[in-house]
Amino acid sequence: MANSRRVSRVSSQIKREVGQMLLHDIKDDRVGAGMVSVTDVDVSGDLQHAKIFVSIYGTEEAKAETMEGLQSATSFVRYELGHRMQLRRTPEVVFLEDKSLERGDRLLHLINQISHEHPPQEDSENRVAEDNE
Repeated sequence: MANSRRVSRVSSQIKREVGQMLLHDIKDDRVGAGMVSVTDVDVSGDLQHAKIFVSIYGTEEAKAETMEGLQSATSFVRYELGHRMQLRRTPEVVFLEDKSLERGDRLLHLINQISHEHPPQEDSENRVAEDNE
Protein backbone atom coordinates (compact mmCIF):
# COMPACT_ATOMS: atom_id res chain seq x y z
CA MET A 1 0.00 0.00 0.00
CA ALA A 2 1.13 3.52 -0.73
CA ASN A 3 1.45 6.02 2.08
CA SER A 4 -1.15 8.75 2.45
CA ARG A 5 1.13 11.46 1.07
CA ARG A 6 1.71 9.52 -2.14
CA VAL A 7 -2.01 8.77 -2.48
CA SER A 8 -2.70 12.50 -2.10
CA ARG A 9 -0.09 13.42 -4.73
CA VAL A 10 -1.42 10.84 -7.19
CA SER A 11 -4.96 12.07 -6.55
CA SER A 12 -4.07 15.70 -7.27
CA GLN A 13 -2.11 14.74 -10.39
CA ILE A 14 -5.04 12.70 -11.72
CA LYS A 15 -7.31 15.70 -11.03
CA ARG A 16 -5.01 17.99 -13.03
CA GLU A 17 -4.59 15.56 -15.92
CA VAL A 18 -8.30 14.75 -16.24
CA GLY A 19 -9.09 18.47 -16.11
CA GLN A 20 -6.73 19.02 -19.03
CA MET A 21 -8.30 16.10 -20.90
CA LEU A 22 -11.76 17.59 -20.42
CA LEU A 23 -10.57 20.87 -21.91
CA HIS A 24 -8.49 19.63 -24.81
CA ASP A 25 -8.47 15.89 -25.48
CA ILE A 26 -11.93 14.34 -25.04
CA LYS A 27 -13.65 14.87 -28.38
CA ASP A 28 -17.03 13.31 -27.50
CA ASP A 29 -19.75 15.90 -28.17
CA ARG A 30 -21.79 14.58 -25.25
CA VAL A 31 -19.13 15.72 -22.80
CA GLY A 32 -19.53 19.27 -24.12
CA ALA A 33 -23.30 19.25 -23.51
CA GLY A 34 -22.84 20.59 -19.97
CA MET A 35 -20.04 22.57 -18.40
CA VAL A 36 -17.86 19.99 -16.59
CA SER A 37 -15.23 20.43 -13.90
CA VAL A 38 -13.37 17.90 -11.77
CA THR A 39 -14.15 18.60 -8.12
CA ASP A 40 -12.32 15.75 -6.43
CA VAL A 41 -10.49 12.48 -7.02
CA ASP A 42 -10.57 9.66 -4.50
CA VAL A 43 -7.76 7.15 -5.02
CA SER A 44 -7.68 3.85 -3.13
CA GLY A 45 -4.76 3.11 -0.83
CA ASP A 46 -3.25 0.60 -3.27
CA LEU A 47 -3.54 3.12 -6.17
CA GLN A 48 -5.61 0.63 -8.19
CA HIS A 49 -8.94 2.50 -8.27
CA ALA A 50 -9.77 6.16 -8.79
CA LYS A 51 -13.19 7.74 -8.33
CA ILE A 52 -13.33 11.01 -10.26
CA PHE A 53 -16.04 13.36 -9.02
CA VAL A 54 -17.28 15.85 -11.60
CA SER A 55 -19.61 18.79 -11.27
CA ILE A 56 -21.82 19.40 -14.30
CA TYR A 57 -23.62 22.67 -14.90
CA GLY A 58 -26.67 22.50 -17.15
CA THR A 59 -30.10 20.96 -17.52
CA GLU A 60 -30.85 17.45 -16.29
CA GLU A 61 -30.74 16.15 -19.88
CA ALA A 62 -27.34 17.78 -20.44
CA LYS A 63 -26.06 16.26 -17.19
CA ALA A 64 -27.24 12.78 -18.15
CA GLU A 65 -25.77 13.15 -21.63
CA THR A 66 -22.46 14.38 -20.23
CA MET A 67 -22.25 11.47 -17.79
CA GLU A 68 -22.90 9.04 -20.67
CA GLY A 69 -20.07 10.67 -22.63
CA LEU A 70 -17.73 10.45 -19.64
CA GLN A 71 -18.62 6.79 -19.08
CA SER A 72 -17.78 6.00 -22.70
CA ALA A 73 -14.49 7.95 -22.43
CA THR A 74 -13.36 5.99 -19.35
CA SER A 75 -11.00 3.69 -21.26
CA PHE A 76 -9.50 6.66 -23.14
CA VAL A 77 -8.97 8.55 -19.87
CA ARG A 78 -7.28 5.53 -18.29
CA TYR A 79 -5.06 5.04 -21.35
CA GLU A 80 -4.03 8.71 -21.33
CA LEU A 81 -3.35 8.66 -17.57
CA GLY A 82 -1.08 5.66 -18.16
CA HIS A 83 0.95 7.64 -20.68
CA ARG A 84 1.05 10.91 -18.74
CA MET A 85 1.78 9.55 -15.27
CA GLN A 86 4.73 7.45 -14.11
CA LEU A 87 2.88 4.63 -12.32
CA ARG A 88 3.47 0.88 -12.39
CA ARG A 89 -0.22 0.23 -12.89
CA THR A 90 -2.77 2.74 -14.08
CA PRO A 91 -5.79 2.88 -11.76
CA GLU A 92 -9.25 1.83 -12.87
CA VAL A 93 -11.25 5.01 -13.43
CA VAL A 94 -14.89 5.65 -12.49
CA PHE A 95 -16.69 8.96 -13.07
CA LEU A 96 -19.27 10.02 -10.47
CA GLU A 97 -21.43 13.13 -10.50
CA ASP A 98 -20.73 15.44 -7.56
CA LYS A 99 -23.97 17.09 -6.48
CA SER A 100 -22.57 18.76 -3.36
CA LEU A 101 -22.40 22.19 -5.05
CA GLU A 102 -26.08 21.96 -5.99
CA ARG A 103 -27.04 20.83 -2.49
CA GLY A 104 -25.04 23.68 -0.95
CA ASP A 105 -26.65 26.21 -3.29
CA ARG A 106 -30.12 24.87 -2.49
CA LEU A 107 -29.38 25.00 1.25
CA LEU A 108 -28.24 28.63 1.02
CA HIS A 109 -31.38 29.48 -0.96
CA LEU A 110 -33.56 27.89 1.73
CA ILE A 111 -31.72 29.74 4.52
CA ASN A 112 -32.13 33.06 2.70
CA GLN A 113 -35.81 32.34 2.10
CA ILE A 114 -36.39 31.59 5.79
CA SER A 115 -34.51 34.69 6.91
CA HIS A 116 -36.67 36.88 4.63
CA GLU A 117 -39.89 35.28 5.86
CA HIS A 118 -38.94 35.50 9.54
CA PRO A 119 -36.83 38.59 10.26
CA PRO A 120 -34.71 38.30 13.42
CA GLN A 121 -36.45 39.51 16.56
CA GLU A 122 -34.84 41.84 19.05
CA ASP A 123 -33.13 40.31 22.06
CA SER A 124 -35.14 40.27 25.26
CA GLU A 125 -32.32 42.27 26.91
CA ASN A 126 -32.84 45.13 24.46
CA ARG A 127 -36.56 45.13 25.16
CA VAL A 128 -36.02 45.16 28.91
CA ALA A 129 -33.53 48.05 28.61
CA GLU A 130 -35.98 50.05 26.47
CA ASP A 131 -38.80 49.43 28.96
CA ASN A 132 -36.69 50.73 31.86
CA GLU A 133 -35.90 54.01 30.10
